[in-house]
Amino acid sequence: MRIGRGPATVIGSSSRKPGHPPLAQRPALFARKGEAGSPLASRGAFFVFRKDFAGIVGNGLRKLPPSRLAVVACATLVVFFCAAGPSRAQSASFPSPIEPPAFREVSDETGRSVRIPQPVRRIVSLAPSLTETIYALGLEDRLVGDTDYCDYPPDAKKKIKVGGGIAPSLEVIASLHPDLVLVTKSFNRLETTQSLDRLGISSYATDPHTIADIMSSVKTLADVLGVPEAGASVAEAMQHRLDELQQRLGGVPPKRVLFVVWTQPLISTGKNTFLADALRYAGAVSMVDSSQDWPQVNLEEVARLQPDFLVFAESHSGAASREMARLATLPGWKILGAVRNHRYAVISDAVNRPAPRIISAIEDLARQLHLKALAEKPDDPEKEREKASPAPHPMTFTPASGVHPLLRAHLSSTGGGACGR
Repeated sequence: MRIGRGPATVIGSSSRKPGHPPLAQRPALFARKGEAGSPLASRGAFFVFRKDFAGIVGNGLRKLPPSRLAVVACATLVVFFCAAGPSRAQSASFPSPIEPPAFREVSDETGRSVRIPQPVRRIVSLAPSLTETIYALGLEDRLVGDTDYCDYPPDAKKKIKVGGGIAPSLEVIASLHPDLVLVTKSFNRLETTQSLDRLGISSYATDPHTIADIMSSVKTLADVLGVPEAGASVAEAMQHRLDELQQRLGGVPPKRVLFVVWTQPLISTGKNTFLADALRYAGAVSMVDSSQDWPQVNLEEVARLQPDFLVFAESHSGAASREMARLATLPGWKILGAVRNHRYAVISDAVNRPAPRIISAIEDLARQLHLKALAEKPDDPEKEREKASPAPHPMTFTPASGVHPLLRAHLSSTGGGACGR
């Protein structure tokens, strides 16, 4: 730039080389209307003034003696720092646009401490029961992946599949970038949650053992996912249906049943499972009195006590219906009155899943076991006579320790049975 006579090139102007059109002016942020107030125009004028002023000051400073020059230099530094201080304070007053993600520390139903990102926007479910619960809570849009066995509601089949519940693909799970992976203790392995921890992916585990636990789990999970009102509403509806069923079954003696999980070997459900609790709500009592979840049962003892009904959970393949027809041809089973008289109760596989839909399975079983009782008044004389005849004590079975892993592997591979949770 040349100062003095003649044209001067102003820094920030829009001129180009001769023969080229001028550059288009871009509006500045917070610019005022009018060219006089334009930041570009004022900036150019400022630089011209600064050069002229610097020349004048420079000539004047060369004429000052050294003692005066030191005083002027100190005064300049003081003015500079006083001006810079408010600028730094002003810039520090604005918050950083990037804030660290929020987390919430909770304890899951196995007692693990889990750090969960907030809000939870992307969920992977590793159990059919948890997938059903997510849909019941109205959070299906947040579900980005589930297992091969998550088949209800039908829309769950459209989700990205991460494999089975026993050995899901960690690579697929990580590619979905979930905020939270949901697991259940009875269906998934501890090694899976440990591997997710090493990948920096949070996982939350459920572990219900009764129908009341299932309702509580629904509410707790809803709170973890940020929708406590939805959880309270679902649990309240479940409790209302159970209360209504218990009122209709009031005074009706329970039926003695054998819940058949597997036939060869004969596997039933223990007394401390939510399945056994579901039987009680349906007006039934299991003949199996075992602290093991899935004990092996002695068929001879079953024949001695003669259950009123055999209860099966039907899968989508219709295996339960075919199994009942086959049992009628087997020597050991033919001696059971329930087999000879076709006293079977076949209910939805929802009874195997600790999710809100289990209430429908309980109601269905109650209708099959107490078809007449539900339509009659509870003070029917026939019922009173039945109440006077107490049921025999339930059987005590010794579990077969080597059966359970094989049973679990088979049922999880088919997506049904007691482990299809």
